[in-house]
Amino acid sequence: MAATMNVDIVSAEAEIWSGTAKMLFAPAVMGEVGVLPKHAPLLTKIKPGEVRVITENDEEEFFYVSGGMLEILPTGVTVLADTAQRAHDLDEAAALEAKDQAEKILHDRKDDIDYATAEAQLAQAIAQIEAIRKIKKKLGKA
Repeated sequence: MAATMNVDIVSAEAEIWSGTAKMLFAPAVMGEVGVLPKHAPLLTKIKPGEVRVITENDEEEFFYVSGGMLEILPTGVTVLADTAQRAHDLDEAAALEAKDQAEKILHDRKDDIDYATAEAQLAQAIAQIEAIRKIKKKLGKA
């Protein structure tokens, strides 16, 4: 039997997924990280993007995270995301609308606009759209 680890994916609002996995991939700030059981301890920031879990049954679970922290311990992994959603809950139309809104705000250049917030919203919308398209391609729905 292959080695496994406990994986918890949580957001500020709720626990998104908890289970046993053979491997996890996450978008760390220094690049994508692949985690196997008994990985060396690590604490790192994650950026907006796709988290992929390969379960003990060799099924793939896909999630979108908007950023947060990744904690790796020899016994398990915790993804603590600012916000997280299961892949099948993602709404591409809403993500495209959020991207368009953020681009419009940045383009209008009004004095009362918080540009840092608009740029962060744009980056999250783009990351979510990319994650949706990547997941659809992997699932053969593109």
